[in-house]
Amino acid sequence: MIDLLKHIIKQLVDDPEKVEIVEKKENGVDVYYITVSTEDRGRIIGRDGRTINSLRALINAASAKAGSKAVVKILD
Repeated sequence: MIDLLKHIIKQLVDDPEKVEIVEKKENGVDVYYITVSTEDRGRIIGRDGRTINSLRALINAASAKAGSKAVVKILD
């Protein structure tokens, strides 16, 4: 799952070297914390949050198919 998320995010940003994703288990849920450069945060969030909401929906669907639950969060 983390590889899928990392691949998609690296395609969206200008500086893919600064993309960091940390996976943690919290209360039985996989939580993915995304860190990108400050210039790329807007690209990840998108207009009115459309891009990040699409990423969340995609990861949620993929994790549901795998039998788990996942959440995507962006760190400052």
